[in-house]
Amino acid sequence: MIRALHTSATGMAAQESNVNTISNNIANVNTTGFKKDRTEFDDLLYETVHEAGAKSSGNTEYNVGHQVGSGAKVSATRKIHSQGSPQMTNNPYDLMVNGEGFMGIISPKGDLKFTRDGSFNVDAQGNLVTRAGHKVFPGIVVPPNVMKINIAENGLVEAWARDSVEPMNLGQIPVFTFVNPTGLRSEGGNLLGVTSGSGAAIQNAAGDNGSGFLMQGAIEASNVNVMNEMTDLIKAQRAYEMNSKVMGVADQMLQTVNNIR
Repeated sequence: MIRALHTSATGMAAQESNVNTISNNIANVNTTGFKKDRTEFDDLLYETVHEAGAKSSGNTEYNVGHQVGSGAKVSATRKIHSQGSPQMTNNPYDLMVNGEGFMGIISPKGDLKFTRDGSFNVDAQGNLVTRAGHKVFPGIVVPPNVMKINIAENGLVEAWARDSVEPMNLGQIPVFTFVNPTGLRSEGGNLLGVTSGSGAAIQNAAGDNGSGFLMQGAIEASNVNVMNEMTDLIKAQRAYEMNSKVMGVADQMLQTVNNIR
């Protein structure tokens, strides 16, 4: 009965973490380029009373083992990198990766971060930047008096000046892929960081080596499905309630034992 109290407590703690993950998904249902998380669980250690194949007598064996579990724990929160639906904005600086990969963002410290949020604009110096003012890799500078800007599917950026017939080549925006994108670290601000688990970033021209193409004038919506999240929330709530009832039953059994005279 004491074991049941501890086991149900681990289940309640695991479901609490699950609800926290679901709440973060729902909170970011309108966050551009957001990728939902999924809570994953592992069972805890087992006490082996007797093992399958152990001797039950001098000439017989147990063909079924007897193990007692000690509960569950959260083993991971996995980022689901399925693509969100495109939202057309007609802003020439907005970009969306149609397929696999991420755009590079130069952080204030000078290192490279990665994002699916392509809500870009230009600052006072003409730099292509995020809402927070971080430059988009490799550092696209739009000169003044530009009448039209075109970003091709392969990331090539061209601009037409007021009195120019031929376009100016402003550079090419690459798309970065990873061997294990699930291993990227969420850093807030719609940015992801490299870890040893994700592997190094692989720089590609958009559309090459299985990377996605770039879409100008569009951004990617969150891949959170509200109906699925609400269903998962109900399941997590019921699992939490069932674990709390187990704890209550174990407490009643202990009370019964304590009342024996």
